Amino acid sequence: MEELSADEIRRRRLARLAGGPSSQPTTPLTSPQRETPPGAPVVAPGPGPSHSLGLNVHSMTPATSPIGASGVAHRSQSSEGVSSLSSSPSNSLETQSQSLSRSQSMDIDSVSCEKSMSQVDVDSGIENMEVDENDRREKRSLTDKEPLSGSEVSEEQALQLVCKIFRVSWKDRDRDVIFLNSLSAQFKQNPKEVFSDFKDLIGQILMEVLMMSTQSRDENPFASLTATSQPIAAAARSPDRSLILNMGSNPGSSPMFCNVGSFGSSSLSSIGGSGSSSVSDSCSDHFTIENCKETEMLNYLIECFDRVGIEERKAPKMCSQPTVSQLLSNIRSQCISHAALVLQGSLTQPRSLQQQSLLVPYMLCRNLPFGFIQELVRTTYQDEEVFKQIFIPILQGLAVASKECSLDSDNFKYPLMALCELCEIKFGKTHPMCSLVVSLPLWLPKSLSTGAGRELQRLSYLGAFFSLSVFAEDDNKVVEKYFSGPAITLENTRVVSQSLQHYLELARQELFKILHSILLNGETREAALNYMAAVVNANMKKAQMQTDDRLVSTDGFMLNFLWVLQQLSTKIKLETVDPMYIFHPRCRIDLPTDETRVKATMEDVAAWITELYRDPSPFSEPKFPTECFFLTLHAHHLSILPSCRRYIRRLRAIRELNRTVEDLKNNESQWKDSPLATRHREMLKRCKTQLKKLVRCKACADAGLLDENFLRRCLNFYGMVIQLMLRILDPAYPNIKLPLTPEVPKVFAALPEFYVEDVAEFLFFIVQYAPQVLYEPCTQDVVMFLVVMLCNQNYIRNPYLVAKLVEVMFMTNPAVQPRTQKFFEMIENHPLSTKLLVPSLMKFYTDVEHTGATSEFYDKFTIRYHISTIFKSLWQNIAHHGTFMEEFNSGKQFVRYINMLINDTTFLLDESLESLKRIHEVQEEMKNKEQWDLLPREQQQARQSQLAQDERVSRSYLALATETVDMFHILTKQVQKPFLRPELGPRLAAMLNFNLQQLCGPKCRDLKVENPEKYGFEPKKLLDQLTDIYLQLDCARFAKAIADDQRSYSKELFEEVISKMRKAGIKSTIAIEKFKLLAEKVEEIVAKNARAEIDYSDAPDEFRGKLGFLNTGLLGEQGFGLLL
Repeated sequence: MEELSADEIRRRRLARLAGGPSSQPTTPLTSPQRETPPGAPVVAPGPGPSHSLGLNVHSMTPATSPIGASGVAHRSQSSEGVSSLSSSPSNSLETQSQSLSRSQSMDIDSVSCEKSMSQVDVDSGIENMEVDENDRREKRSLTDKEPLSGSEVSEEQALQLVCKIFRVSWKDRDRDVIFLNSLSAQFKQNPKEVFSDFKDLIGQILMEVLMMSTQSRDENPFASLTATSQPIAAAARSPDRSLILNMGSNPGSSPMFCNVGSFGSSSLSSIGGSGSSSVSDSCSDHFTIENCKETEMLNYLIECFDRVGIEERKAPKMCSQPTVSQLLSNIRSQCISHAALVLQGSLTQPRSLQQQSLLVPYMLCRNLPFGFIQELVRTTYQDEEVFKQIFIPILQGLAVASKECSLDSDNFKYPLMALCELCEIKFGKTHPMCSLVVSLPLWLPKSLSTGAGRELQRLSYLGAFFSLSVFAEDDNKVVEKYFSGPAITLENTRVVSQSLQHYLELARQELFKILHSILLNGETREAALNYMAAVVNANMKKAQMQTDDRLVSTDGFMLNFLWVLQQLSTKIKLETVDPMYIFHPRCRIDLPTDETRVKATMEDVAAWITELYRDPSPFSEPKFPTECFFLTLHAHHLSILPSCRRYIRRLRAIRELNRTVEDLKNNESQWKDSPLATRHREMLKRCKTQLKKLVRCKACADAGLLDENFLRRCLNFYGMVIQLMLRILDPAYPNIKLPLTPEVPKVFAALPEFYVEDVAEFLFFIVQYAPQVLYEPCTQDVVMFLVVMLCNQNYIRNPYLVAKLVEVMFMTNPAVQPRTQKFFEMIENHPLSTKLLVPSLMKFYTDVEHTGATSEFYDKFTIRYHISTIFKSLWQNIAHHGTFMEEFNSGKQFVRYINMLINDTTFLLDESLESLKRIHEVQEEMKNKEQWDLLPREQQQARQSQLAQDERVSRSYLALATETVDMFHILTKQVQKPFLRPELGPRLAAMLNFNLQQLCGPKCRDLKVENPEKYGFEPKKLLDQLTDIYLQLDCARFAKAIADDQRSYSKELFEEVISKMRKAGIKSTIAIEKFKLLAEKVEEIVAKNARAEIDYSDAPDEFRGKLGFLNTGLLGEQGFGLLL
């Protein structure tokens, strides 16, 4: 006869006590990997070294165990024959540990008065891996004696099975069994009236065993049982009552490769590998087990429950018989019912909801028998009070355990996996644990201060689980463990980042399963949506440029939350999303009243919404796809983008600190002997320390933010957002035709501006730091969106938002970012861009002169620099070349563009060359060391500060000026006629003459600086380009324009230019001769003009100056407009 498994015994026993009918276990918890279900055959692994989850099996003494025992071999001998129930090899602990093989005897009294039960020997302990061949043959022969499927199991065999599972006897006292005094007395007195059926007997057995534990103060009735489940049993006897989690075969190996199992004993075997049998405390986490009577009783019940499953696996044919199956089901139910009583403290002292549940350590170790938790939920969930009494402490214990976990080890996954499997338990359409979770007072606590975001993270139940983070600001354990070495190499950082990203992926998958289960449950869906909306609304301040991090949730929390929402949104179809939701009266998102809109003003939005509310017909009932989509959109705004901005700020701070450290080191000779030497040394030390800290923080941020898979998810979601906006702009999408209608759709005009801005900002980030992410299926929509927005700038009210879109296109230019060449080509070759992109950018080049901001004068140079760079690339594209030519000949638009180009070139070259002169002066002063040392220290510092400022200005302005000159050089080479118009020719000639005078005039020596390449100053290249422009526009009309410039032109200037070109070999002899001919032609016109002006020789000087200035045409745009 085969042994009964502990699982079946426990379930049947508790079902009887609960007064309900026993039943078979329900479907096991859904999990990636599961323990083999009861009844399935299990193949025993071969002998191997012991792996005992940090505990040594040889140090064990007979004690109770909370884990299901499967390593106990029972051998029964009777006068009629021998029946063996060999131990199941499926238990993970048995296959990992060596144990002693002992033979124990157990007498079982017969129910019948006429029959006497034969004595049964019980082989206790965990199965020995080194069994001699005789024992092997004996076990095989005994196993072969399993009853045939058609034969009936006798009552005697059933009693043997019950006694074996519960490890009890009411006949003889023996080691490794519990002697039941009460039952023994009843059997001796009247054996026929001891029990009415097996359910009654099971209840009596369990109640007597548990009462023995509660009534004996010092004596432990389970001490005679050999421990069959070592980790928790040994932990229960250890001085600190700690449960140790094994991290793997090698403490240094990555724990990511541990298999994920259910609450089954076999799952624990996957945690350990083949290696050392113990793991040091340094790489383990401990879970304290409460030392009390309840623990001992719970250990016993769990073992009995587990042995039911063992019997089902060892003897599937016998256990499939209805009688045996019902018996095992009764045992399981009774074990569960009694476990529920123990967990409530019904047999000892009542337990409060604030006490940690006795089951939490078992769940964290993932070492409960298969189906135990699900059966416990099924048995108790219909009794609300009992259900809460048992499972609220469990939920609270898991939350506490999660708060104590970090990504510095893989133990973070155990609380998550436990909660996930609890939430996935389902009976019909009901998820009992989900309903219990959302009924907790801290599911969605009310805000008590202005820091609603941080409160929600710290106080809400799910906050502890969502708070796992790799960012140094959120959890310094990660940076201390992985990035605290003396040097952080690129390869080390890459490997560690991949490991941390894998950790995050595991955690986020479990978080998704938890929230998904709560959303699937109809009773809790509303509560889940309220929680999601509360996270978004409580963290609105994260979108601000300057925010107090103490008042909002951490970046790690928000990115985890975003990842889960992204997963929920993956299957959403845009046809099911209502674009009017953000204006819906029942919208869950609290949009600030002063939120800037794409096109409409605050007054326009208020009037439009008032009109909408009068007729509620445009609004349909909000559906989950719509709510989830917009919550995800706003979550991106509050999570990924603030994290990107923080990342960029950190990089900027690292550059500044590096520059400061380099400056202090380079100038050490100047301050090391000064009174400020000590302060400078302290500053240098402080900067190095801060730099080291920032570099480590950046390494953590690389792992948390530069995750390619995560960034791809973000890009794909923004692709959906773009599709939604394009559908609003033109319902004919994807067959959009440009230009769009002059009237902006009110829905689009009233959308929050950040819907468009976030797309641009995210694209700008990935183009710089992860360009490989850019190529996704949604890329075509992104390209179309950029083209449509740039070609319809009237749809956007804020010029700086258009400038951001221009900057994205600029950053994808192959000249700036070679890895995005394909993306830029998609933009310039898009059918919608060939006719309208160039005119639109040219118009924006001129419109940006006035943006309404206080910094508009300086902002326009950067924006125009971006447009000029884009034009240089578009000019080389045949499709856009014709558009350029059409625009050149169209008239006023091109004239305004060239006018701005001339103004910018004049200002930028003038400012940059003036700053070079000041740099030259300071450098000359510093060369004369004697004179420099005589200056007061304050004056030296002031001069050095001015030098640093001038260097920054010259670098910036020279870069911008070089780009505008390049643009002139390219345009005049291809087309000359538009530049010779009366309104352009004189101004262009005056600008060229002025800059030639700067480069080659009498004061040109003042431009000589040390390391000119440091500032981007290339005088030879600049002179070559300027003279090229002269030659490309060489004609009588342009020569007259040069001659009419009385401010900068002179014969001596052109002669000096020719001399310098010959001396430096800037141009060929032919080009120099052509320039010489132009100079002669100009000089002839000058002489002619001199003769014509002789009549004005007596004009006062004050009028002559003004007339000369008008002739040069050096006016601003406003004055130039008067001339037009």
